[in-house]
Amino acid sequence: MTNKIVLLGDSVFDNRAYVTGGADVLAHLVRQLPIEWSADLLAVDGSVMAGVRQQLDSLPADATHLVVSMGGNDALGVSSVLDAPSRSVADALLRLAEIREQFCLEYRSTLDAVLAVKLPTAVCTIYDVRYPNPEERRIAVTALSVLNDCITRAAAGRGVPVIDLRIICDEEADFASAIEPSEQGGGKIAAAIVSFLTKHEIRSGRAELIVR
Repeated sequence: MTNKIVLLGDSVFDNRAYVTGGADVLAHLVRQLPIEWSADLLAVDGSVMAGVRQQLDSLPADATHLVVSMGGNDALGVSSVLDAPSRSVADALLRLAEIREQFCLEYRSTLDAVLAVKLPTAVCTIYDVRYPNPEERRIAVTALSVLNDCITRAAAGRGVPVIDLRIICDEEADFASAIEPSEQGGGKIAAAIVSFLTKHEIRSGRAELIVR
């Protein structure tokens, strides 16, 4: 039986524009997949969670597995809050809590729409951004940990494996820019996807953390 993995989401998968002359995630994945496997890319650079629902409309009939990377652009869309003045730490945390609650709600809803297709599925965390300014990077990574908590909780509650890009893409060379994977990073991401497909017990209904 032939299997087909479909990539849904954003530029974590649709990174061709950032690896000029090199292999993107899809190319790496096709090379690493076992015999009788194929891959299809529906992810679109710049997509937010609402875009993933639209991508589902184009899901090929022969799809057998899904991997989703979503939420990074939604986080980017509210990142201006990190520069907003605040009266206290508590006030800043309350603002972040409001963003987290809305993000969690949208993430759970979108993940449920993906799972309604009833195909084996894995999701990705949002990786740690690589802003050149050390202080900006620390702030952003701390804020993203709050949103990644939404992702891991949603996945755990639904028995969905999690590909943890924070651990997988852990070198500067894994990034072509502050928020886009390089050719090297894409190779690591593809390897983690193959690990999900070949080593995870699909029928176990277990939420497993995949880090390589």
